[in-house]
Amino acid sequence: MSMLNNRAASHFGDQENHELDRRDKQAWVNPAYNGSPPSSPPTVRAIYNPQSLMANRYENLGKLEVLPPYPTDMKVMESAGEKIKKEEKPRGCCYFIGRGICGLWGTTMTEDTTGNREKYVKTSLRELMVYILFLTDMCLLTYGMTSSNTYYYTKAMSDLFLATPTDSGVDFQSITNMEQFWEFAQGPLLDGLYWSKWYNDKPLDLGPQSFIYYDNMLLGVPRIRQLKVLNNSCKVHKNFRNEINGCYDVYYEDKEDINPFGLINGTAWNYFPEKKLNGSSYWGILTTYSGSGYYQDLNMTKEESAYLLQNLKDNLWLDRGTRAVFIDFTAYNANINLFCVIRLVVEFPASGGAIPSWQIRTVKLIRYVTNWDYFVIGCEMVFCVFILYYTVEEILEIRIHKLSYFSCFWNVLDVVVIMLSIVAIIFNVFRTLKVNALLGNLLKKPDIYADFEFLSFWQMQYNNLNALNLFFALIKIFKYISFNKTMAQLSSTLARCAMDILGFAIMFFIVFFAYAQLGYLLFGTEVESFSTFVKCIFTQFRIILGDFDYDAIDKANRILGPLYFVSYVFFVFFVLLNMFLAIINDTYSEVKAELSGQEDEFQFSDIIKQGYMKTMMKLKLKNEKISDVQKALGSGSTELEYEDFKNTLRQMGHSDHEISEAFTRFDHDGNLILDKEEQNRMISDLEEKKISLNAEIENLGKDYSNNTLGKPMENSISNGVSQAEFQMLVRRVVQLEQSIGSIVSKIDAVAMKLDTLDESKDQMGRLWNINEGGKPFQG
Repeated sequence: MSMLNNRAASHFGDQENHELDRRDKQAWVNPAYNGSPPSSPPTVRAIYNPQSLMANRYENLGKLEVLPPYPTDMKVMESAGEKIKKEEKPRGCCYFIGRGICGLWGTTMTEDTTGNREKYVKTSLRELMVYILFLTDMCLLTYGMTSSNTYYYTKAMSDLFLATPTDSGVDFQSITNMEQFWEFAQGPLLDGLYWSKWYNDKPLDLGPQSFIYYDNMLLGVPRIRQLKVLNNSCKVHKNFRNEINGCYDVYYEDKEDINPFGLINGTAWNYFPEKKLNGSSYWGILTTYSGSGYYQDLNMTKEESAYLLQNLKDNLWLDRGTRAVFIDFTAYNANINLFCVIRLVVEFPASGGAIPSWQIRTVKLIRYVTNWDYFVIGCEMVFCVFILYYTVEEILEIRIHKLSYFSCFWNVLDVVVIMLSIVAIIFNVFRTLKVNALLGNLLKKPDIYADFEFLSFWQMQYNNLNALNLFFALIKIFKYISFNKTMAQLSSTLARCAMDILGFAIMFFIVFFAYAQLGYLLFGTEVESFSTFVKCIFTQFRIILGDFDYDAIDKANRILGPLYFVSYVFFVFFVLLNMFLAIINDTYSEVKAELSGQEDEFQFSDIIKQGYMKTMMKLKLKNEKISDVQKALGSGSTELEYEDFKNTLRQMGHSDHEISEAFTRFDHDGNLILDKEEQNRMISDLEEKKISLNAEIENLGKDYSNNTLGKPMENSISNGVSQAEFQMLVRRVVQLEQSIGSIVSKIDAVAMKLDTLDESKDQMGRLWNINEGGKPFQG
């Protein structure tokens, strides 16, 4: 019995000290506090809940009860103490490491946030912070691969090869026939490719290589290639067969001429398939052309290349069967580490004439040269880590939600971003290896054609993929800020009116395509913007935006042209487009009205306000603790013993650990006595800390009251707790603290009585003896 009583008393005392220490270390946060404390606020120190304390002693009985005079309650207390000890059993490092690792992938879809708005907002906010880091790294990675120099490099090459006129004043963009093509090839083309003199006619001493604009090295030699179609590849009407001996159809790959012709003694006169040339198809203005054909590689010098071109012209290399001519070459600028891959194309349609087009791709194929490039390598490594992180996250979410995971648009967008990123990583590795192999081969044989067309094409697709991926990644921010009422208006509006818009879109495009086919059939033969059905579609979108050429329509058909234009503008612009806007506007009004009528939920601003209040109260509690220590030192005695110091601060609600730490910090000789000099040092240190804390509290209050967060805080105070109510609340807390003090005193008295009962065990035995009738023994 004595052992049980001692254990109970010991457990009561340990639990009380544990509760006091725990409460003393935590900052008391008053949700009604608005940063403007009362003029003379009472001191708030350590607060603990006696009801929860006693409830823990009695296995969560839920209320404070008087101990019944029955010994089995001691067993209850003992079992409760053992349970508490089990619950408070310290966890190992592996447990906390495992929880930390699992917490890395904690999202609103993997954690249970149902009915807990605060947890949902905090989880979304944490996801947003991690995603902003990922997005920042992605922006550095994407923009680190681009430069404004690409535009100026492309412009310089365009001005040189596209806008330089011949002696007759014809540049590449204005070529209309084969004669003008040869004039360009033998004039501006050769002059632009081979720079052998300075502007003062002095020779350039740069070796056999040609440097365009003195800084852009021509890699290898240029190549000129053509595609032909067979004679009699089309059918001539019987009425004209006697007058027309040859017929060359429009270009189709199955109608290519693969037979040798002309001199038959070189690559220019013999057909080579696409596989042997390692070529690729080209999407021209008229059609798509294969990578095969007849080709001629030029030489390293201007004179030899001019001779080759003259030989081709004299022997009628281009004829009626020619459908396209390609001129390919690549330049490299070491100053800005950029490749410029140029393709000049002249298409010769079956209708006669010539249609020039061009393709200039300025790309960065050698990635890692400067210090900034090596910084981009670091960003790429971090990007790979992020992709691995998000891949695991999505796998966990799919494992939890199964197929329902894909019912959410944002989840699908997550998968798209991850897949595009993985493709980008794979291509980045492939491109680096391929460029190194190609440049190594070119250095061994500098007089061969450098085919960078394939790499430049895929590099452009890689850039396009990164641009699309970054676009999706930026749009995905809405997923993490949808917890905010304002941000939710857009997604809610689009989701609610989706079906209405779908039904309207069907009606809209029926009318829209009807007008498109009408415009194509009415004006397609005379107006370039209506020459194809696809062009008609985009022309009609331009009309909606106010960009149109009415005069061209009017000249093409003076009656149906104005009728088409007026009716299209009326039905599509004034009727259908405004119906579309009305659908969105009405839905937005409904969503906004519903959201304004809902109760205010936990928002992001509430987290900031809570953080502010917690910080302010912690600073104030630190300030009060310093004041308490100063009071303990205010006795004026030359020596202060540790026991007196501890007893004084204990009465003020401080824990033994804090008292010991504060005392031993200045007790240098370790005799548990502070002399006058040590006390002065402690007082000086406390004054400095107090001044610093007061300044921090004042600055924090000013910053908070001056920024935009002050308004929501004022609103919350005006709608929640007023200043007078706050002061009353503080007074009640002080009264509660005094009541708790009396309760603790009574508990101590009970403990003393238990000790007294233990000493008089024989007398306790007579008091607890029960007679046969179940009544206590009397006397």
